[in-house]
Amino acid sequence: MKQIDVDTLRGWLEEGRELSVVDVRPAAERAEWSIPGSRHVDAYEALKKGEAGPLATLAVAADRPIVTVCARGKTSAVAAHELSERGLEVYSLAGGMKAWSLAWNTAAIDLSGGTRVVQVRRTGKGCLSYAAGRKGEAVVIDPALAPEVYREIAAAEGWRIVAVIETHVHADHLSRARALAQISGCPLYLPRTDRVAFAHTPVDDGQKIEFAGETIECLRTPGHTAESTCYLLTGALFTGDTIFLNAVGRPDLKAGGTDEARERARLLYGSLGRLRALDPNIVVLPGHTSTPVAFDGVPLAGRLGDRLAAIDRRYAGEEQFIEQVAGNLPETPPNFTQIVELNEAGELPDNDPTDLEAGANRCAAL
Repeated sequence: MKQIDVDTLRGWLEEGRELSVVDVRPAAERAEWSIPGSRHVDAYEALKKGEAGPLATLAVAADRPIVTVCARGKTSAVAAHELSERGLEVYSLAGGMKAWSLAWNTAAIDLSGGTRVVQVRRTGKGCLSYAAGRKGEAVVIDPALAPEVYREIAAAEGWRIVAVIETHVHADHLSRARALAQISGCPLYLPRTDRVAFAHTPVDDGQKIEFAGETIECLRTPGHTAESTCYLLTGALFTGDTIFLNAVGRPDLKAGGTDEARERARLLYGSLGRLRALDPNIVVLPGHTSTPVAFDGVPLAGRLGDRLAAIDRRYAGEEQFIEQVAGNLPETPPNFTQIVELNEAGELPDNDPTDLEAGANRCAAL
């Protein structure tokens, strides 16, 4: 039985190599998150018993490598052994989906005026972050991966990172903003809040951040969190968790109760009203997506007017919006609480970060 690590599999998918990814987890786990293009075979219970189960008759192409996947890399090793007995070239993904949570790919979009945006997608978790550059300088928005990733992207584009910006205090992933700002020797901008306990440059509504001859305008949009802020740059709006391509951001799971959730939903509705005053042709660049991100190089972006129109079709006015958004909040997973505490302290855990981050994000209001 051979193993393949996350970086190698990521590289194979990035280059479009012909392969088959076989996910052997139970259906409920698969429904939460998966590798783009993977095939599901619910063989978990059989493999636990040492049996091949549905893998015994699984039809797969013999002329390409097969990668088996499970939660942590143990059951997939058994699956790889069973398939290799058929003379197939099979690899088990080391660390499973837990390790895959740090996998990423990119897509680029060119804005007017010479600004280029690289969208950095954590394909398993659906976290979207951005490096926007022009004239040799770059800003990074909502970094959710190791600082080295953004520094390598900037170097490849010929940029120097001059600022790191957060849209809000995150609950679904560990922020790498403070670490990236320290390594890059640049300011860290965060919406003004009393939640955090580390040095940063606070920004207020209407404030402008200068960047390579352009300005980034800060638009306070409370609702997901009290400090949530969108950033407008040359026809693009970095919306964080305020508005996604197919949903809005739910009131933060740390909300204290029904009344607080309703108040945050009311604030969010007001924030959407503020966005309606902007040019409908502005490009929305959200902070998350709810599905695995394909290795296709296509930016996850949408026209602001279209996104707002979709919301209007879904909710019949303010009161229905509040009732549906505030009335459908899931329980707060324990890892979210730990992530928030670390992000408020500006710290990263001493152990493997995937212990906290594994699993899909739950940022959208359904």
